Amino acid sequence: MVVITGASKGIGKAVATAFVSVGKKVLICSRSEANLLATVADIKSIYPEANILSFAADLSKREEIKRFGEWCLQQGTPEVLVNNAGVYLPGSIVDEAEGNMEHIMNLNFFSAYHLTRLLLPSMRAAQKGHVFNMCSIAAFDAYDGGGSYSISKYALHGFNTNLRHELKNSAIKVTAIFPGAVHTDSWAGYDNSDKRIMEVTDISAMILAATQLSAQAVVEEIIIRPQLGDL
Repeated sequence: MVVITGASKGIGKAVATAFVSVGKKVLICSRSEANLLATVADIKSIYPEANILSFAADLSKREEIKRFGEWCLQQGTPEVLVNNAGVYLPGSIVDEAEGNMEHIMNLNFFSAYHLTRLLLPSMRAAQKGHVFNMCSIAAFDAYDGGGSYSISKYALHGFNTNLRHELKNSAIKVTAIFPGAVHTDSWAGYDNSDKRIMEVTDISAMILAATQLSAQAVVEEIIIRPQLGDL
């Protein structure tokens, strides 16, 4: 069973489609029930036998994370968890709107922290599993307009590093994903006709591939950028 947050569009939807394509049961979450239902319908139009279920929740809220996590455990034991929920709000630390940091940290970092802690006991009992944390190249360097978003990805990277260390003797794999520019809603309006930035399927293909290695191998980090480099 595969659990994916932030999965009604973009990278999350592509990851859900990739796992459905190999016959996995997939649980997806996002804030919008309408978007989730549309995503399920889209995927089933390609894979009519898809075993995919959705749950609407705002993962910036602790109680919503708990509801989603408990629902997931009712469906079974997760084999794969993809912490993909997140938001990008451009700005600078010195003059961003009050509350900007808290909102971004709650969704980009604490949703992964709390959901992982909820699902880990069942994964550890099964002595298998794979946790993916959707970081970003924004976790490597400061840049203009990065502000709280970049900080949240630094935090997620740190969480991933420590989680990998703590779980290496439990047979549970941990992988950080560091994408550069990907053609998602964050790049809405961008003309990608010249294929300057990556497609969501580039990311989903790498995640799926990382789950198909032998038990004794783990891809700790995936850094993936546009061929021509960062914008």
